[in-house]
Amino acid sequence: MGKVTAAHRTLNVLVALKGHSLNGLSNSELAQGLNETPVNITRALAVLQDVGLVTKLETGRFVLSITMLQIAQAHANEVDRAQNRIMELNQRVAAGAAAYN
Repeated sequence: MGKVTAAHRTLNVLVALKGHSLNGLSNSELAQGLNETPVNITRALAVLQDVGLVTKLETGRFVLSITMLQIAQAHANEVDRAQNRIMELNQRVAAGAAAYN
């Protein structure tokens, strides 16, 4: 991968917060984990907060926001509906094949 842009850095912060929805991560933990400067992490977190994807806890740590969790849940719901539809189609195909045997 080439030069890390601000967009890459911001998305990397978002991904790094995955699995830390209860206690969050500090700016310094994110900086260390992503091999970035705290200033760059602060900028990325500001963008993510501005668009409502990250929340700062009273402890000063950062977590994915309810909006981000709603996005994830909406995706999971859509995948579940797709799987149900595929199962329904498979059952119809199987029933039709059985009728011809």
